[in-house]
Amino acid sequence: RVAAESNGTLPATPGIDWLCISPKAGTDVVQRRGDELKLVWPQDGIEPAELEAWDFRHFLVQPMDCAERQAGTDAAVSRARERPKWRLSLQAHKVAGLP
Repeated sequence: RVAAESNGTLPATPGIDWLCISPKAGTDVVQRRGDELKLVWPQDGIEPAELEAWDFRHFLVQPMDCAERQAGTDAAVSRARERPKWRLSLQAHKVAGLP
């Protein structure tokens, strides 16, 4: 099985079994379909409601790994609660305090 993760600025190569796109603010995303859309949050310049029209099976919001980790986590949790299409995604090693 072939899995891939990309920021979506280039079209995906054919033959990928699981495609995760994680868009970044200020980029032109051309790959707007796949299995999983993972939005790192908060991110100025991206509006989750606009991404909901894209063709993905799963919409995930993940806290930004930054100096204000708790604020990022709180923002991602709030976003998931406010928009039912989005589910919270966490990096287990970050939650455990590992690099």
